Amino acid sequence: MPLHAPRSPVQRRLLIVAAVLGFHVAGLWALQSGLLHRAAVQVMPVLVMADLIEAPQPETTPPPPAPPSEKVRPVSQAPKQAKPAPAPAPLPLATAHVSPPTDAPTGATEPDAAPPDLLAAVSEPAPAPPAPAAPPAPPRVELPSSSAEYLNNPRPPYPPLSKRLGEQGRVVVRVFIEANGTASKAEIRSSSGYDRLDQTALQTVLKWRYAPGKRNGVAEAMWFNVPISFVLE
Repeated sequence: MPLHAPRSPVQRRLLIVAAVLGFHVAGLWALQSGLLHRAAVQVMPVLVMADLIEAPQPETTPPPPAPPSEKVRPVSQAPKQAKPAPAPAPLPLATAHVSPPTDAPTGATEPDAAPPDLLAAVSEPAPAPPAPAAPPAPPRVELPSSSAEYLNNPRPPYPPLSKRLGEQGRVVVRVFIEANGTASKAEIRSSSGYDRLDQTALQTVLKWRYAPGKRNGVAEAMWFNVPISFVLE
């Protein structure tokens, strides 16, 4: 058999290009003639049937809730009210007047005796604070006097020069009167404004006699103010 000569690379490429062109031309002719359309129509039902084979999962709907059943409250009979037991009599409290127990037995049970501390606290009240001592009564003081009729004290003389000059006024002499009614010392407490009138009044009260002052009825030496007025008539 005669051997074919090997084909050159150029020839191989030309064959490949011719085959590719032939496939393209056949494809275009098939499109125009409807072969591919029929093939597509025949294939599509297969795809649809494949989808229908997988049936969708059935949707599970929750069961409807059971209608609420009305709870029937059992009619309970009102419990019979038990008669309250009588309250126990309160135990007597311990007071100051605690009567001693008698020897004769009695039917009633005596309450427990209160603790001795409680009895002592109730029966022995705290002593009241002593009342404040009343303040001593103020002493009764009687001032000396120079106007008693039995004293016969003369009026002070009016100095002649003071009369001519028209001097007049009121002098208050503070004199210390002893318990025997005599004046031991004196001083001018309020001046008349004229020395002659003041000195005349001072010398006069030192010569007078007085009813001595007294404290609670007892004669006592004390100071006494003697007013003397010099008035021109």
